[in-house]
Amino acid sequence: MSSCMVAEKPYRVVAYYKYVLIDNPEEFSAEHLEFCKRIGVRGRIYVANEGINGQFSGTTAQCNEYISSLTSKEGFDGIDFKIDESETMAFKKIHVRHKREIVHSGLDKFGINPAIKTGKHLNADEFLELKDKEEVVLVDVRSKYETNVGKFKGAISFDIETFREFPEKVKELEPYKNKKIITYCTGGIKCEKASAFLLEQGFEDVAQLHGGIIRYAKETGGKDFDGKLYVFDARIVIDINEVNPTIISTCKHCGTSSARMVNCANPLCNDQFVLCEDCGWEHKGCCSDECKESPVVREYNGTGYYTKPGFTM
Repeated sequence: MSSCMVAEKPYRVVAYYKYVLIDNPEEFSAEHLEFCKRIGVRGRIYVANEGINGQFSGTTAQCNEYISSLTSKEGFDGIDFKIDESETMAFKKIHVRHKREIVHSGLDKFGINPAIKTGKHLNADEFLELKDKEEVVLVDVRSKYETNVGKFKGAISFDIETFREFPEKVKELEPYKNKKIITYCTGGIKCEKASAFLLEQGFEDVAQLHGGIIRYAKETGGKDFDGKLYVFDARIVIDINEVNPTIISTCKHCGTSSARMVNCANPLCNDQFVLCEDCGWEHKGCCSDECKESPVVREYNGTGYYTKPGFTM
């Protein structure tokens, strides 16, 4: 190997989704779990009648085998797999679960089906060209703990804990109904339903960033994404902007600039917040003195990432 070459990292982290009719999602889930166990990947995969949503980790060979097997199934071609390199396995176990929706939204009661109608998909270059135009409004549909640590410059974000709260926040976009709305999220899956819901609510010009922030960063270097990207695995946050990086978040306790996200060590709280390394040890990974005194407080491990009890996704 040439001295100027960079060695590949030993593992991959793969994220994907597909809206496709699955006739028997419970049976599919059980069979898919056995397949994942057999090839050795670990992660979190949700299966519903409306499709599949997954994030998993493994060696290059394991990930390639998974991708090859899934895309060989009828209706599962054309999936946009977002692949990152990693020094370690990003998940401790494999979970494949049958759910009502592949991303919790509650929008199924409105008859929202992204496989039938959703916002126009924009690739990274199209998004980059449009995002700063006066007639364009960027809408971040992620939760506040995600937007607090990173978002696109000038984007509208919401004070929501989960995507299920998004429909109630759409009224805040009413002043922009005559604008071009472009939604974005981590990997694109939430935008499929968010943009479909905006169309159902009478917004006429709605588009979405295809492949989300992850795909955009791979194709553009993450230009103008302020802060870091929150991800739902052991890495917690990752660098996304190689062009003009910044940090927009601050430690909850001391106010210093930091993008270090943790879950509160008190599982009864489990709040996700920014905590610098020094304050992490000083406050034992807790968001408050009250949580620090909890009788069930978890032992702070220096990362603030706990698989159980109480870790939320």
